[in-house]
Amino acid sequence: MLEQQHYHHIREHMQPGDIIAFGGNSLFSRWTKLTTRSAVTHVAIVTHTKNTHTKATHTTATHTQATQSMVHAQERSQYYNHVMEATSFKGKRSVMTNRLSERVASYDGDIWWLPLSRASRSIFEQNKHKFFNFMCEQEGKPYDVLQLFGSAVDALDDHPLFSSISYNNEDFSSWFCSELIAEGLKTAGVVTGVNSSEVTPVDICRFNIFKKRYVQLKGEGRVIAGFNSLVPDNWGQIA
Repeated sequence: MLEQQHYHHIREHMQPGDIIAFGGNSLFSRWTKLTTRSAVTHVAIVTHTKNTHTKATHTTATHTQATQSMVHAQERSQYYNHVMEATSFKGKRSVMTNRLSERVASYDGDIWWLPLSRASRSIFEQNKHKFFNFMCEQEGKPYDVLQLFGSAVDALDDHPLFSSISYNNEDFSSWFCSELIAEGLKTAGVVTGVNSSEVTPVDICRFNIFKKRYVQLKGEGRVIAGFNSLVPDNWGQIA
């Protein structure tokens, strides 16, 4: 069920592991919409950093400090919502952490908040240290937009000659957006057996790991087709 809310009204309800979906208006975003037949072109994942009274953030901390910052921030009453994403932003192309309020303010397109379901949240909480360790280790790795092309064009995945064009074997030396998020969710135990390199942005939104209610933060009301409807187990694997 889609609702529309302003970000500042719901920011305190967001939790680590929740997904932020984007639907952009750039030329590349339009291509992604065409090939995936969806309104979603990019995904990021929510993390929490230190509260507003501290200056340091996990982007300048050591790996151990970063992990502790992400985990302990959930227990604080005051915090900024940050997202981790593989993207191109402010002249950089990499896995990076960005302040969500800034992304909402500057993004040209639609934005949705997809909160994890109670069952998914329970699993995430059991594995959150593994998740945060994994995500911190990816910070700064290259952004690989070409792999998104292969994940989006699935028609040739089973073809003996052309599968190398469209089928992605898992390769985590660099990341595209939904690949990073899928592997993060897999590390947290929320999804199992997926080939993260074959997961598109809208695939993330269609995995049945979310609450029934999701919220559009920016743009006119636009439903995500197939939201929360697919079992993710072994997604993208070729038998």
